[in-house]
Amino acid sequence: PGVLAEYVVLPADALVKAPVSLSDLEAATLPIAALTAWYPLMELGKLRAGQSVLTQGTGGVSLFGIQFARMFGARAIITSRDAGKLQRAAQLGATDLINTREHPQWAERALELTGGVGVDHILDTIGGDSIRQSVEAAAAGGRITSVGFLGSSEANFSIFSLNMKRVRIEGITVAPRSVFERMNRAIDEHGGLKPVIDSVYPFEQAPAAFAHLERGPFGKVVIEIGR
Repeated sequence: PGVLAEYVVLPADALVKAPVSLSDLEAATLPIAALTAWYPLMELGKLRAGQSVLTQGTGGVSLFGIQFARMFGARAIITSRDAGKLQRAAQLGATDLINTREHPQWAERALELTGGVGVDHILDTIGGDSIRQSVEAAAAGGRITSVGFLGSSEANFSIFSLNMKRVRIEGITVAPRSVFERMNRAIDEHGGLKPVIDSVYPFEQAPAAFAHLERGPFGKVVIEIGR
């Protein structure tokens, strides 16, 4: 709040060096969505090649989750009720698509796709009943990160499944600055990651940009200042 302006004053410790491989517009997408995906996958979960990641929907966190999974050689599973957005996610690198209109009990489909093993890392952005399905879809020793509660802020799930699988559920709110700095260095070191930008609006059209955000873009909506 307060930074949609031509000039702002900030303390030095509120700033991080942007990846040199990204443009200013691309770097502007990182502070919330990318960092929220990176922290549970790479810092807390120690994601490694050959593991599986499941993200929900095609919001910013989910799309960055796919990109980080593929960057480090992991399988990327994504759920959405929009077939068109699923296909766009496939072009982005998603290896497996679950249409929740066709598979409302998507955990069953996730288990099928993984041969009954389950998913190693799940970014749960929906909450509510989705947490129950995340527990059912998780692999033994899997990790579920509660990122949001688009469905509901209350959840019911099987303690039996949680205990038998030794699943870990953790809630997060973005990440520390030190993690942001490590993520930016990794983006430069590995190369190839390009944030998904749906649309760019000039500063004078900021209300239109927020209206676009409400409609549900695929990727980030960026407001460019001083175009």
